[in-house]
Amino acid sequence: MEDENPFSKSKTIDPEVRAYVYSLVNALGGTGSDETGRYVLGDDALAVLRDLKRWLKLYDEKTNRLDVARCMAEANLVRGDLLPILSLWKENGKNEKSRSRLALAALELLVPLTWPIEHEEMTLNHHRHTPYILQAQVKYKAAVLHWDTTSVLRQAIRTALPALAMRRDERTPRDEAIIKLMLYFIRNIATIRQTPNLPSQGLDNEVSRSATIETFRAQDVFALLLTMCSNMGEDYNLMDVVILEIMFNLIKGVDVEKLWMNQVQRKKVAIDDLRETLTAEKSMHTQAKKKEWSRHGRFGTMIWVKGNDKQMKAVSGQDNLKSDKTAMFNVDNNKKWNKPMRKRKDMEYSMHDFDQKEYLSTTASEQLRNFVEEFLDSGFNPLFTHLRKAIEREAERLLPINYRQFFYVVAWFLKAERARREHKQKDASASKAQTEFDPESYALVACVLNQETFITLNRYMQMSWDDKAWQDLNASMRCFTEILLMVQDMAQSPLEEDQEIAENIQNRIFYEETTHDRVRLLLNGYKDQGLGYLDACTELAHVFLRLLERYSKENVDLQIKSKRKARHKRREAQRQQRSPDEATGENEDEESEHEDIMDVVQVTKERKFDFKRFAAKFVTQSSIDTYISQLTFYKDLSIEQLKRIHRFLYRAAFKQDQAILLYRLDIISLLYKLLQGPEALPETHAMFNEWQELTKQLFRKMFKKVDQRPDLLVEVLFSKVPATTYYLEHGHDKQTFTSTRPPAELEVRNASTRDRKEQIAIIVTVLLRDQKNALVDWVNTIVCRAFDERHAWEAEAEAREAETIAAATADGDLLADKKLTTTTDMPPAAPSYISVTAGRDEIKIAMFKNARLKLLMKLVGMVEEINDKSDTPDATWIVPSTVSASHLRDSKEAITQYSITHWQPENEDDQPEDLLRRIRKDNRVTRSYEDVNEDGEAPRDNFIDDSEGDDGPLPEESEFRFPDNPRRSKSVLDQLREKRAAKSKKRKQRSDDENDDSEDDAARQERRRRRQEAALARRQKFKSEAYIRDSDDETDEEADKLFFAKEEELRKAQAAKVKGQMISSGAAEEVDEATLTKRRKIMARLQGEDGSDEEDENVEMDEAPEQGSALPSSLPSRNTDVESDQDEDTPPSSPPPTKSSTQARRKALQELRQGKQVKVPARGGKIGAVDEDASDSDLDIEDEEDTIVPASQLATARRSRGGFVVEDDEEEEED
Repeated sequence: MEDENPFSKSKTIDPEVRAYVYSLVNALGGTGSDETGRYVLGDDALAVLRDLKRWLKLYDEKTNRLDVARCMAEANLVRGDLLPILSLWKENGKNEKSRSRLALAALELLVPLTWPIEHEEMTLNHHRHTPYILQAQVKYKAAVLHWDTTSVLRQAIRTALPALAMRRDERTPRDEAIIKLMLYFIRNIATIRQTPNLPSQGLDNEVSRSATIETFRAQDVFALLLTMCSNMGEDYNLMDVVILEIMFNLIKGVDVEKLWMNQVQRKKVAIDDLRETLTAEKSMHTQAKKKEWSRHGRFGTMIWVKGNDKQMKAVSGQDNLKSDKTAMFNVDNNKKWNKPMRKRKDMEYSMHDFDQKEYLSTTASEQLRNFVEEFLDSGFNPLFTHLRKAIEREAERLLPINYRQFFYVVAWFLKAERARREHKQKDASASKAQTEFDPESYALVACVLNQETFITLNRYMQMSWDDKAWQDLNASMRCFTEILLMVQDMAQSPLEEDQEIAENIQNRIFYEETTHDRVRLLLNGYKDQGLGYLDACTELAHVFLRLLERYSKENVDLQIKSKRKARHKRREAQRQQRSPDEATGENEDEESEHEDIMDVVQVTKERKFDFKRFAAKFVTQSSIDTYISQLTFYKDLSIEQLKRIHRFLYRAAFKQDQAILLYRLDIISLLYKLLQGPEALPETHAMFNEWQELTKQLFRKMFKKVDQRPDLLVEVLFSKVPATTYYLEHGHDKQTFTSTRPPAELEVRNASTRDRKEQIAIIVTVLLRDQKNALVDWVNTIVCRAFDERHAWEAEAEAREAETIAAATADGDLLADKKLTTTTDMPPAAPSYISVTAGRDEIKIAMFKNARLKLLMKLVGMVEEINDKSDTPDATWIVPSTVSASHLRDSKEAITQYSITHWQPENEDDQPEDLLRRIRKDNRVTRSYEDVNEDGEAPRDNFIDDSEGDDGPLPEESEFRFPDNPRRSKSVLDQLREKRAAKSKKRKQRSDDENDDSEDDAARQERRRRRQEAALARRQKFKSEAYIRDSDDETDEEADKLFFAKEEELRKAQAAKVKGQMISSGAAEEVDEATLTKRRKIMARLQGEDGSDEEDENVEMDEAPEQGSALPSSLPSRNTDVESDQDEDTPPSSPPPTKSSTQARRKALQELRQGKQVKVPARGGKIGAVDEDASDSDLDIEDEEDTIVPASQLATARRSRGGFVVEDDEEEEED
């Protein structure tokens, strides 16, 4: 009888706990004492509510049990007491303090009772009470949303209104807690849903998403959310996470595109969905009827079917009588595969899943769309900016699930923004109205399109992949996809600002090669993560590939940051494999700090991006399997998803020419079922023709390969591996060429302080100590042979030159004079280079692999010839023509000397091997032995070109040689005059000394060689002052003060001296009116104060007949050196001035008042100051055209120095 007792359920809970809870619920109040059925509070209702709260907190939460919550659910506390208590607080009544306190106490109980139940570790108590409590929460939500006497959610908001009205700095912790309590209650109501594996209790419509959205709209919950989101960070600081959870539970699973449909579109979509459902149902019935037992078929039917292999097979069923095709399908269906059994996966339903679609009513869709539009306009940026900053600093209020919710909500709202813009464009085109969009429209979502968001997203994607958190990775992939689609829309915007922003974002996204690799890894890593993950990864790969292809076509020189493994990780293996001949003397140098820094730099570098190679990496067997896994569900896929799979298979088969990966039996069978199977796509399907064409072309290509190689049919049964893919596609192995890298170049430490002989001594000693005597002897032999040959050539050249000079001296006529001039001006012929032969294979190998031998060869004067065989075992070495016999003689003597007596270091602890080190890439010099290329430009050998196909080490950076000084010190006219004057002087000298012997040819050659070496040394030095000028070098105040003081002294002394000369000569009284007029014109032209340029030209033209070239062209005018630089290559249009014109110019200038004298060449020369004690006779005048003029009259307010205008101190003092 005890088992039949209806109160036996009390065994699930401690009877004492149940009795206490029930007694408190009875004491709270009820409707029995009022005849009208109105709820009446108990004598001490507020204390009872606090006791119930204490029971929940101290018993259930402390002990991790659900007993008290189960008792309250059984006692109907929420619908019987708490909601009636909230109804007692009239909306239009006075704000009674007692009623508000009761409402707040009731809210404090509603929040824990409606809290979502999801335990990481389920106990027996949880398993016992969770189903009942979940069903009770569904009833709670239905009652809250549809309470007939009052708006429960509005009453909950009223409890927090006083706290919401305060400023943030005025709120107390209690006020903040009340606001959170209200938001948590709204979050709980939005989260509660009907559990799929529990009875629905007939409340599906009452607790649906549509009912929730409509109630939120009716009871001003949406208005509250918009207000708080728009002021997030200013008035509300810690409520962002709760609002994020509310948003997530409102929008998850909702189709964005359907929100912006009008009534006609919704009706059409509903009809199409109904038609598809009926078609699927009809197909199911048709398939079921084929296998149903009929009235006359109960005795069965068995027939024999002959296959293509001429074998007979038995099959039963009357449907086999229809056709041979049906019979063969039944034969295949009867085959059984003993697939290994796996552990059955239980269906896990989580409130945080977002892959399940949610259907909304028309009213709910419109209300949610209005809320989304208002949120995008006002609350998107403040909310998600605040959340992103909280995620970056890992705030304590954030739970791991909130990261997933953040990225999913961002993705959903970005898609909503794109749908809204597309809807506006369609409406504008339909109405034929010229509607222009707001240029700031993309700024509404700008907070998630910055670099900080990209960094956070990439970090979270990598973390989710490492932790195998597939749902988190699913949300982040959706977010990344929507960002790419938004950037694509921005790039197609007619506004230049949007295009520039899109260009910048794409550059940031595609710059990181790790992003490329991550997308490829996500696609290849699919196994059984679920259909949502499968759709997300394929969509991301499709969008990323399409956008990257378009961007790489627009930016041909796209550079990406590539990361390579550091070399120090492979050093040990290389050291073990390296023979003693290949040692490079880097043991200690590898441990230095500089080498470690160089390795870090080597890890990350920029290289040119090649989309074809990147797309080839995408097309692998794993990526094919991922898309084929999605194609398996072709009956449930949308047109966009089928198009996505079609595009990738087409790219793999034809663009990348990897159709061999699709030659697999299961893929062929799936494509056949897709088009011609019993459950094939209907011919009216939008993608049917495209799939048919792809399959036709693929099968045609496969059959052609099979005809060429019938053995390929065996490989149809298996997946293809990269090692055999090329062979299966082409019928032969891929030809590969392996080459050995040359060793690192060496140098002697502190080479700048050691002469060449000491360096040779060190390397010879190292080779001899390493038992490489044969190599040293071979180098010595080559040097001796080269010395003999070069010495013989130099002796022959000297004898030939002596004979030429003697023959020229013997003839005294003019012809001999011309012959001598021509002979002395021609440079001597250079000797031919000397080839270096190895002789034996051992030496040839050592010339390539032994870095110490290569260093010795370079020190003695040998160089590696630059050709297509450079840095290979077949490289050729030569002794260039620039190496003299004396250089080779010194090298030979050094090798011979230290082969007998080894070099000894000053410090006994030092070893010769320790003095060798690798040449760092920034210190290596160019290997070319030519100074200037054909165009006269500085050589730039080994220019770095990190192309996509370069997987080797970085090219060696050569030393850059600056060209000669680009600033000309003299104009073309001056150079031409000097050249003519030099020729006339030389001609006169030869006529005076006709019988004298000329200079020795050897001395002339030596001077020419020294000039060439000096020019080369100048180009090799850094001429930073000619290209980079630091302002710190030009702002020396002390030097300026000394300079100006000295200039002032010189100016005063010169002025006094010139004034005395002018007074004594009486020149000032003898000047007539015409001379004064000319003087004023000259002064006006020199000072730049005479009207316009046209007046200057008129002055020159008027005075030209009288004065000729009265003014030196080197004086500064309005057109400064910019014009002179442009006219440097222009030949002179007039002959140089005569001696009379020069004297006239000197006389005219002497009449001017002198302040300080300078030396001025006739044209283009520099203006330099002359010491005040210097006289005209003391000046070093190279030409008769050089003139002494007063500097004060050249420019009273300005001085010209080398083309730069310098302000004078006198003008500053006058101002």
